[in-house]
Amino acid sequence: MTEPLAPEDFPGPPGLPFIGNVRAIDLAQPIESLMSLAREYGPIFKLTPPGGISAVVSGVDLVSEICDDARFDKVITAGLSILAEGPVDAGLFTAHTDDPMWARAHGLLMAPFSMQAMRDYMPAMIDIADQLMDKWDRLNPGEEIDVPADMTRLTLDTIALCGFGYRFNSFYRETPHPFVQAMVRVLDETQTRQRQPPIQTRLKIRAQRQFEEDQAYMASLVDDLIRERRAMGDAADNTDLLGRMITGVDKQTGLTLPDENIRAQCITFLVAGHETTSGLLSFAIYFLLEHPEYLDRAREEVDRVLGGTLQPTFDQVRELTYIRQVLDEALRLWPTAAGFRRHAKEDTVIGGGRYAIPKDLAMMVLSPMLHRDRSIWGEDADEFNPDHTTPERMSTIPPNAYKPFGTGQRACIGRQFALQEAVLVLGMLLQRFELIKDPSYRLHTKVTLTVKPADLFIQVRPRADRTIDKAEPVTVSAQAQTKPGSAVGNA
Repeated sequence: MTEPLAPEDFPGPPGLPFIGNVRAIDLAQPIESLMSLAREYGPIFKLTPPGGISAVVSGVDLVSEICDDARFDKVITAGLSILAEGPVDAGLFTAHTDDPMWARAHGLLMAPFSMQAMRDYMPAMIDIADQLMDKWDRLNPGEEIDVPADMTRLTLDTIALCGFGYRFNSFYRETPHPFVQAMVRVLDETQTRQRQPPIQTRLKIRAQRQFEEDQAYMASLVDDLIRERRAMGDAADNTDLLGRMITGVDKQTGLTLPDENIRAQCITFLVAGHETTSGLLSFAIYFLLEHPEYLDRAREEVDRVLGGTLQPTFDQVRELTYIRQVLDEALRLWPTAAGFRRHAKEDTVIGGGRYAIPKDLAMMVLSPMLHRDRSIWGEDADEFNPDHTTPERMSTIPPNAYKPFGTGQRACIGRQFALQEAVLVLGMLLQRFELIKDPSYRLHTKVTLTVKPADLFIQVRPRADRTIDKAEPVTVSAQAQTKPGSAVGNA
């Protein structure tokens, strides 16, 4: 019997003394670099950055093994560890699976993402979507739209209003809300620290001070929201995410969440919940503009289902099945969370005994390459085609061949929220606007916490062939209307 390969013997790019093969990764295009290496070295390959070996996995059979929660678990990466030093400590995204607080929060937070909760979020989702529609409708002919920037405004404002009854009012500001500015700086600093030696981080005293001030501001704003909500007592509308965390009880333990953990979850959802959805919408718009035949088909469905409806209903959004296929296909080619990391709970072997996996080996599932496996998706696996993701086709693929939201018990808990928001917004955009691409644009990506198209600018014009029925504007609870940061106070 052949001895399994140790990680140091896995295929991979050659390295240099002290720095390993860090130069094999283009820091400006890291995901594309990893994809190129996967094409060259196969379904599992090693990276040897300073500090140890890691493995990148993209073959569906190998991924299926390391998605087994009985044998493998999530790795809290360096970036997540840096975030966890501040107000998102023990948030769902940054906590270790064996942390009892993670289990309590995970159990309690299932209810805010139930089917009924999705219905309840619709008015607030439409409220923010209408702000985007109004902005685009008022543009002068020829004005360009920074698509990822507007999608980020949209998704951040949506999670804030649906989750916490708070308005950042991003479409009414010349500059971002201070919370948003602080959050962006924290994320940028987190990325910077991952790329520099610890000694350099310690020497950058000004950056450390700004990092701490930004984290403190974020925590303070959310703490104020929690105190205000608790002070409202029985008068509070506790159907949103914050209310359900304050009033909810974990069925397994009978315990509630302490306020510091509620704060961590709030900030986690704001950070992670807006980044992924904004990238998804941006990629979907890019792909539709590149493929007019699919854009026409999507618009035909929108016209049939939504017609001239000003405010789509929950049931209408669920009928936009081709729009959902477009989004699922965008997530196939460019999952905005482009990978997730796992480690073995104990020393093990995978690949039919071919690869030895010690329990301290960090492994990254490279989702864009997993999703391009020709044995699953066919010879056109690299091409955008929403027929790849029909419900019938998706029901036949192996369960671990499509992983845009992570895996197992650590998969994204808010994925139904994200998809409902994305279907709603893309449907409303196609209902109201003609999208005009820049013919010179070539897709390239930007990586922050997630992946987005970089420098994607388009133009739009209102559709001349559709009339939208006028109706009373959608309203959300008075609680949300009177929060600090309302349009009156911060426009």
